[in-house]
Amino acid sequence: MPLATALQIPYRESRNGFWGDQTSTLNWCEEDYNITYYCAEAVNTATNLVFMWLGFKGLRNVVTYSHDRVFILAFLGYMVVGFGSMAFHATLKYSMQLADELPMIYTVCIMSYIAFSYGKSPKVKACVAVALAAMACFITVYYLYAKDPVFHQVAYGIITISSTIRGFYVTEVDVQSALRQRVPAEADQRMRQIRTLAISGILMFTGGFFLWNMDNIFCHHLVHARNYIKLPWSIILEGHGWWHILTGLGGM
Repeated sequence: MPLATALQIPYRESRNGFWGDQTSTLNWCEEDYNITYYCAEAVNTATNLVFMWLGFKGLRNVVTYSHDRVFILAFLGYMVVGFGSMAFHATLKYSMQLADELPMIYTVCIMSYIAFSYGKSPKVKACVAVALAAMACFITVYYLYAKDPVFHQVAYGIITISSTIRGFYVTEVDVQSALRQRVPAEADQRMRQIRTLAISGILMFTGGFFLWNMDNIFCHHLVHARNYIKLPWSIILEGHGWWHILTGLGGM
């Protein structure tokens, strides 16, 4: 008997769960409570561990290499997003959905602050901080009022894209100039490393976004395929889980 067939484990037939009925405005393609009674979406929950691990690793690097302390907030935000997303996917409760989605906005605003305030005067940095805080407050209030997930996704996407573009500009202009002054012999090599890292991150983030959308578009077919090939092999077809993994790695 082939190993793949011998290790096939069927999903739970009963789809009742510990956390009761869904109250969130969103639900994903992973079938609810199909693996365990205690977790609504086990794969989507577990894959958020990548945010916890990367956040801890980032915090350790900030301390080890004496980076700017604002990165502590960014990596703490990374971990909060991971924890909130775990709670959301485990329970499918609206309160936990907010614990996932709002920290996403706050964390990407912190990253935007890092990108847009780099090399600026204290006065400009303060203006950037106030503007981003005001924007985060507006998004929060409007989202709590409208409860429109599309608004949240568009807002998150715009902030992420704008901070990424700004990050590329800062890298090519300010960082490259600083490297050529401090370590001229190594500047070209270090810039190649930075560019490779940045492009790899964008490709992973884009790949995660693509798989998440394929998960939404072809959900019916994917559910059928998962139930056919069974656990643990079916886990590789959980597109939203790949979104967590790839965006987590890409965002770093």
